[in-house]
Amino acid sequence: MPFEDNEDICAKCGGSMWIVTELDGGIRGAERCECFGVRRTRNRESKAGIPPNYAQATLENFQLPGDNPVARQGLSSVFMEVRRYAKEFPLTDKPGLLLVGNPGTGKTHLAVAALRILMTRGFDGVFFDYQTLLERIQRGWNTASGTADREAYQLALDAEILLLDDLGARRISEWVEDTVAAIITHRCNHKKPLIATTNLPDPAAGDSLVTRPGEMPGTPRILKSLAELVGERARSRLFEMCRVVRMPNVEDYRLKRR
Repeated sequence: MPFEDNEDICAKCGGSMWIVTELDGGIRGAERCECFGVRRTRNRESKAGIPPNYAQATLENFQLPGDNPVARQGLSSVFMEVRRYAKEFPLTDKPGLLLVGNPGTGKTHLAVAALRILMTRGFDGVFFDYQTLLERIQRGWNTASGTADREAYQLALDAEILLLDDLGARRISEWVEDTVAAIITHRCNHKKPLIATTNLPDPAAGDSLVTRPGEMPGTPRILKSLAELVGERARSRLFEMCRVVRMPNVEDYRLKRR
């Protein structure tokens, strides 16, 4: 990092963001200091709305389990897939990323890490928690609501990269289904990338919708699927536009980090 300790002043350029160089023949020139890119990335991240819990999430500090070889191998494969996505973006048939798996498996950390890599490469992005986004869109219909709430829906449509965390974490209704389908369809049709995470199972991602035990001993329990809680239209578009990555079943990542 080119900044001096305890100050937001670059030690190389003194805050001017330019470095004077000597060219052939004694001619002096100037070139951008590396702090220029750092400042631009900081500015993008400050506007992205990434929660403080994940503000420093990177691929480098994603912790792989050292005491469970099977879980380590599974998460290592996911890690490599996310890194490959960030490296290849946007030169891919599917510019989006969908992380599917149980709570606490590290989906949000990896999604934010990918978004932050893309922001260092010059792309703008915005983070929305699914539940919060829908609440803000609903409030935005009220004329007394703040500007940010009124603009939430448009931002979800038009952001260069949208990260939608915990997709499907709200009871399905006609309004929810139509709103989510409109956002995802608009982004798919306009080739606007979406990074999303969900706890909801989907057979196309290798999930079973039947688990045990159910409410009665020895009986199965039928899980709600992604399509049931976001609508079949939105689910279909997601799989059309996103590289789908299935998280392995591992112990709660958040608890492990603590």
